[in-house]
Amino acid sequence: MRDLNYVFLVLALIAEIVGTIGGFGSSVFFVPIGNFYFDFHSVLGLTALFHLSSNLSKIFLFKKGLNRRLLLTIGVPSVLFVIVGGLISKYIKTGYLELILGFFLASLSLFFLIRSKTVITPNDKNAVIGGTFSGFSAGLLGTGGAIRGLTWLHLI
Repeated sequence: MRDLNYVFLVLALIAEIVGTIGGFGSSVFFVPIGNFYFDFHSVLGLTALFHLSSNLSKIFLFKKGLNRRLLLTIGVPSVLFVIVGGLISKYIKTGYLELILGFFLASLSLFFLIRSKTVITPNDKNAVIGGTFSGFSAGLLGTGGAIRGLTWLHLI
């Protein structure tokens, strides 16, 4: 049992490094690895802790380039709704959450393939909406990077 903990920690560290360097985000690799060792809700909690420590270190290291407006318009709604999504996830079976995630990502992809001329204007309202959906998705499904990336793409 003791070796299992070390194997998990090494794999988690590798997932964090590869996800960060690759620009994918740690959840892409960590959530599937974590699901081998823990239940879904424990993995969500661990992912939240990893993201919290990662983001706090980035804020500390790169505070000169911090855009406070984006932190307020995307970050605050995201943090609030990740809590809401996490609380709701307790009442929905994991299998349904996986189906919801698959349907959501496929629908979002199809929408932007079919309506490729869709323009999202870079304003505070869309930043708040993007932060809200990103946080809610992260709390409920364990990943919100696709929505967050889409939001950042149109706001920067």
